[in-house]
Amino acid sequence: MLFLTLTVVSLTGAYAQRIIYSEPEKEDNRRINFEIIGKVGGNFLIYKDVRGDNYICAYDNDMRLVKKVKHEYMPDERLINVDFFPYADFSYMVYQFQKRNIVYCMSVKIGSNGDRISDPIELDTTQIGFSSNNKIYTALSSEDRSKIIIFKINSKNKQRYVISTRLYDSQLNLISKDVLVMPMDERNDYLGEFLLDNEGHLVFTKFFRNSSENITSAYLVTKRALEDSFRMIKLNFTDIYLDELRIKVDNFSGRYFINSFYYKQKRGNIEGLYFFVWEKENNRIFLENSVEFSEELRREARASGNLRMAFNDFFIRNIITKADGGFIVGAESFYTTSRSNLWNRWDYLYGYPYLSPLDYYYYSPYYSSLWWRSRWNNSSNVRYYADNIVILSFSKDGKNEWSNVIRKEQYDEDSDDKLSYQVMNTGTGLHFLFNVPERRNLLLTDYELVPGGKINKNPTLKNLDKGYEFMAKYGKQVSSRQMIIPCLYRSNYICFAKLEYN
Repeated sequence: MLFLTLTVVSLTGAYAQRIIYSEPEKEDNRRINFEIIGKVGGNFLIYKDVRGDNYICAYDNDMRLVKKVKHEYMPDERLINVDFFPYADFSYMVYQFQKRNIVYCMSVKIGSNGDRISDPIELDTTQIGFSSNNKIYTALSSEDRSKIIIFKINSKNKQRYVISTRLYDSQLNLISKDVLVMPMDERNDYLGEFLLDNEGHLVFTKFFRNSSENITSAYLVTKRALEDSFRMIKLNFTDIYLDELRIKVDNFSGRYFINSFYYKQKRGNIEGLYFFVWEKENNRIFLENSVEFSEELRREARASGNLRMAFNDFFIRNIITKADGGFIVGAESFYTTSRSNLWNRWDYLYGYPYLSPLDYYYYSPYYSSLWWRSRWNNSSNVRYYADNIVILSFSKDGKNEWSNVIRKEQYDEDSDDKLSYQVMNTGTGLHFLFNVPERRNLLLTDYELVPGGKINKNPTLKNLDKGYEFMAKYGKQVSSRQMIIPCLYRSNYICFAKLEYN
């Protein structure tokens, strides 16, 4: 998971890291679809879709291929989406496909060698009157994997979305099944990120965008596990306009965090950070405030140009809760240039898949780190930039404790696969991993954030072999000190590297 809870402890010493690569297979060209499932029974499982054929590959601790299993029961055509929920000794695969005018949502158990160890079971079906490549069902799990939910949103009636949910326990026993109506009163009403907490409560946002695409009103919405109704909690901001709303569930404290950049005028400059914290046990607002960015922070975030515009190309990437009740926000500068179009933040935000229905009948929210997971939606003749990372720490009462900036300059033509960063939480610190150019090569670099806000640049990672270029933003932490990161080998083949902190 990208969003992790930081345990604040002392730094006891330097890390030794090592990187081990898998052997690239000849059919694994750079355009395959893949998903890092996780560590299951001692092996690392990776799903691959190779020209419509579905495989699960199991790698051992030295990233040697143990077994490659073709899952022939899955349809080679009309497969719409695949999700994985790994446990200690198996993983659930939830997949959906269309056959004639029916979309099926199915689940199957996968063993540690990538084999199917159960028969596929049908979770739900939906009849549609057209052919669709867009997913209808959304599957989520709680942080502790004790709950799994699938839901669909029928948006045929634009004023009344029908939301159907099925909540399961870790053995896929049905806990509850509900059909609810969400009034969409305004033409510019939208639904945002969806998350599931450890108690099985569904959490998301509903908001209204004005004609300038700024958010002028918003709600935190919860659907409790055993209730068949929504609870709507209004966000009480006034005299400001919000940007994109990002949610974090903190299961330890029983709180929901919402963060957003804000403006003081329509289509103005980003002025600061708004945050809202809801305490579910006491059913009350725990914290709500907005903090304006200082000139010093603006100067750090953007070394040149107009300081008032310093944050206009930043996007919130991480919300990280702390054991003391505070939280950390990580944001990154991201923008594009092209011959035909100027960079426009509002067009970029307004084009997010989760902001508008993807087809005429069904609305499919998108919340897998937003743009981080869409590999082949890139346009030609576009240069992508991913620059500085700003990190802000707040106490449990909303005071800004410290801020820091990790400086980087990244760009690439026609693809952002090798740009941006990933976070790894080792318990003693947060590691920000990203590529930096050096003598025509890209080197994976490790900056470590330790308690108190200090950032240390760690020594160059060991075993950075030439010919391997990391796609760090698609990496996945699979244990307390291990991360699997996809790589491009010789710019044309996909393989996978295990980064390990000893």
